[in-house]
Amino acid sequence: MAGSAASQQVVRTGAGARFVIYVILTLFCLYYLLPLYVMVVNSLKPLSEITAGGMMALPNEWTVAPWASAWSTAQVGVEATGLRPYFLNSILMVVPAVALSTILGALNGYVLTKWRFRGDTIIFGLLLFGCFIPFQMVLIPMARMLGLMGLAGSVPGLIFVHLVYGIGFSTLYFKNYYQQFPTELVRAAMIDGAGFFTIFRRIMLPASGPIAVVCIIWQFTNIWNDFLFGASFSDFDSQPMTVALNNLVQSSTGVKEYNVHFAGAILAALPTLLVYIVAGRYFVRGLMAGSVKG
Repeated sequence: MAGSAASQQVVRTGAGARFVIYVILTLFCLYYLLPLYVMVVNSLKPLSEITAGGMMALPNEWTVAPWASAWSTAQVGVEATGLRPYFLNSILMVVPAVALSTILGALNGYVLTKWRFRGDTIIFGLLLFGCFIPFQMVLIPMARMLGLMGLAGSVPGLIFVHLVYGIGFSTLYFKNYYQQFPTELVRAAMIDGAGFFTIFRRIMLPASGPIAVVCIIWQFTNIWNDFLFGASFSDFDSQPMTVALNNLVQSSTGVKEYNVHFAGAILAALPTLLVYIVAGRYFVRGLMAGSVKG
């Protein structure tokens, strides 16, 4: 009872301290959101207002033409296709890569915690080692492997690259989470005749929601925002959104359309922003779910 009462104690601060904390947090929040404000405001202005030096001011004339141009008619490389086809490439790349790395990470975590075998610690250590290998070190070997597999310059090739690089992180997440899962429940299922995949599908996966959300958000953000692998292993038709955005900014038709560039940057960042808005609170819950025993 005493321990329960102690765990329910809340540290309270005075009104003055709370006011200072809120002021400091508000200033930090405003400073952090200032670049986003500049991007949004200038993406809704005609180019003439930006070149006149009014980047911080609200638009005198509101327009969504820069957004329409960035999406469908802006010059990206040699063609005026906008970012739309490359947005689709990113979706086709991210969704399978995230799904496969999450499922395989869950399966690896399940095996490494509930079906121990000789050498499992070494295998897990090698997976962790792969998490910390710099991207630049794997470019040439990965390019060679993609060429041998016939996946070079394609969306499936990018899926494979991100799957290989992400499986170490997903395994780490699920292994730490499953270590807190009662092994007795798995043994009881085995006594009742449940097999390897039945236990995984009927017992482990339904209880994996919190850590699955963490893994999905982490993988989605990293894969969607990746530029190096996209620039190295894709051709023009399979480029992801980040590479296309760089081409949009670097392409020159005589005039730098900053409002279109701002709109394109927001379009590229919008999916990850939406993911955090929708599932951000579950991210913290999932991280904490496997961190405390008892």
